[in-house]
Amino acid sequence: MTGTPQDPAPRTRLGAGPVEVGPLGFGAAAIAGLYTEVPEEQAHRAVDAAWDRGIRYFDTAPHYGLGLSERRLGAALRTRPRDAYTLSTKVGRLLEPLPGGAGPGDDLAGGFAVPATHRRVWDFSADGVRRSLEASLERLGLDRVDLVYLHDPDDHAEEAFREGYPALERLRAEGTVRAIGAGMNQTAMLTRFVRDTDVDVVLCAGRYTLLDQSALARLLPAALDRGTSVVVGGAFNSGLLADPGPRATYDYAAPPAGLLERALRLKGLAERHGTSLRAAALAFCAAHPAVACVLAGARSAAEAHDCADRFAEAVPAAFWQELRDEGLLPPRAPVPGDPG
Repeated sequence: MTGTPQDPAPRTRLGAGPVEVGPLGFGAAAIAGLYTEVPEEQAHRAVDAAWDRGIRYFDTAPHYGLGLSERRLGAALRTRPRDAYTLSTKVGRLLEPLPGGAGPGDDLAGGFAVPATHRRVWDFSADGVRRSLEASLERLGLDRVDLVYLHDPDDHAEEAFREGYPALERLRAEGTVRAIGAGMNQTAMLTRFVRDTDVDVVLCAGRYTLLDQSALARLLPAALDRGTSVVVGGAFNSGLLADPGPRATYDYAAPPAGLLERALRLKGLAERHGTSLRAAALAFCAAHPAVACVLAGARSAAEAHDCADRFAEAVPAAFWQELRDEGLLPPRAPVPGDPG
């Protein structure tokens, strides 16, 4: 599979707007040195491999590697036909240069193995939204992005709803961007965005997975009711569902013992049914009718190919049935092959 370029998969519209995405997207946090350093050429090859496998939706953010993700993704996509892919970035964190440039430390406290050249400043004001987007376009070296998310406004709800969201609405009305949304690691505020605003899409990270179905109660039903699309990120819960073990991470930290045990049990069941845990994790996210796309991060060409291979892998119906029988999935959670 890895040697043959593939045609793009059929696309789905985000909400009622014009922006379309395929079922599998490329999350560009990893190529910015998430956890450990990623060489420039390796990052470029990861994007090229995703493209060769038919992936045409790419997501980034200023937060990822203090702008490194945007710079690397923009460089890797610059020779591609701009109308052939969908690109999203995020607003809410401005990057301010540190006096004197790079300091002696790194950004590992922020999650990225890059020099500490900037500091992140929370800003969901109308001016901050526009400044953030302008800076992102400069780093990307591209003339436009298709979709902009408010990024992690958890502790800034008032400003995000009062100023940040209306600013995105104006950018969409002006045609500066074609779709708007919010991306978070929680479901309560995303549900509020779905119910109380006119976002096209929400990015739900880590809250609809084989280990955490908290989005199932309110967010996903609200999205279906409102015709709002959902992009699922964190399908592997930051690593535990990709390769469970004592060094794996869950939500970017060491996993609680009970969750590690559960992930290992899921892995054993998957292998007994002739499939892989990674394939099951991706398939589960994609099976809900509100979900338009699943984002998968990759830090190398090999990982990009593996994500595409696992996404295409058929997971046996008997596996899903056993998960339900064993109480490892709630009965109301859709799985591949469910009717309607």
